[in-house]
Amino acid sequence: MRPRYRVEQVGSLLRPPELLEARAAYAEGRLAEPALREAEDRAIGDALRRQRETGIDIRTDGEMRRGSWLSDMADAVDGFVPDRVILDWKGPGGKAEASTALAAGEKLHKRRKLTAHELPFLQSRGAAAHPFKITIPAASNFLVSSYKDGITDRVYPTRADLLRDLVDIVRDEVAWLRSQGVPYIQFDAPYYSFYFDPARRDWMRAAGRDPDRELEDAIAGDNAPFAGIPRENVTFAVHICRGNSRSRWYTEGGYDAIAEKLFGSLDVDTFLLEYDTERSGGFEPLRLVPRGRTVVLGLVSSKEPALESPDDLRRRIDAAAKYIPMENLALSTQCGFASTAPGNLLTMDEQWLKLELVAETARAVWGT
Repeated sequence: MRPRYRVEQVGSLLRPPELLEARAAYAEGRLAEPALREAEDRAIGDALRRQRETGIDIRTDGEMRRGSWLSDMADAVDGFVPDRVILDWKGPGGKAEASTALAAGEKLHKRRKLTAHELPFLQSRGAAAHPFKITIPAASNFLVSSYKDGITDRVYPTRADLLRDLVDIVRDEVAWLRSQGVPYIQFDAPYYSFYFDPARRDWMRAAGRDPDRELEDAIAGDNAPFAGIPRENVTFAVHICRGNSRSRWYTEGGYDAIAEKLFGSLDVDTFLLEYDTERSGGFEPLRLVPRGRTVVLGLVSSKEPALESPDDLRRRIDAAAKYIPMENLALSTQCGFASTAPGNLLTMDEQWLKLELVAETARAVWGT
């Protein structure tokens, strides 16, 4: 039987100031790469220790070696070209602003494993003796963010053509991670939120696109990388995000518009779902989750420092259990703490207090 992890986390952790300074010095040519790797190793080692002390069931390296949650794709795959997109950020200091993006401008070619620089350290530090996860971007992200008319269509006439190469890239990574004995592989997929946010659905329709058809294509594309991959001793999970940068977000809405297709068709073992505010809608869509799958309730905000009430968390878990068996639920923060290296507007201490709250509440609900 596949293990269930009651005390979860999404993956990224705040970078300590020393690591941010080392990364800046490396970018400016003032620090050699071996010294940067040593700074990363120290930060990851400390993060693993704190996760152990906090009681996190499934550990990560905090994505400390990345500039952002998807930078591994840009660093390991040739064919992406810099692009700018306008995102309407909401939350602290939220406004419409230009953000750096990746457009597929040439034929994509994978030069190395996306996470080849991350996995060996986790294994060498004995993390393999305790469950850990590796996070990678889902192929579906790039259908929304990286297909640019006038750029991508010169190489890939349709989004389906681009998706085929993306699937091959991700499938190669999944097969390799599986061969290395990684017990938990998480696909991060913020662009699923475009298919349930009413404003984003309207934007897609105005551009002549069908959000429901694209949702089906995205699910098929995300299923393909692990089709036929042995499933024993590994958990495949997906995190559905609404955007996460400096405590801001860019999409809103409940899961209702996509729940039937997403939960019924996406062949993962675990869904990590954001449920930290009323922006996420109600728990009713959870009735459509197939029996036996795990839903990780992201009830604890990684965007705000204020601690949630343990009693309120327990009440909300009970409310979710009206639609899905309690045994199929787990608890986490709603998102990572640092989807981009600068991180959200919390201190390191506030981050660990949030994770301690997750651990203590989960033990109170499900036991040790």
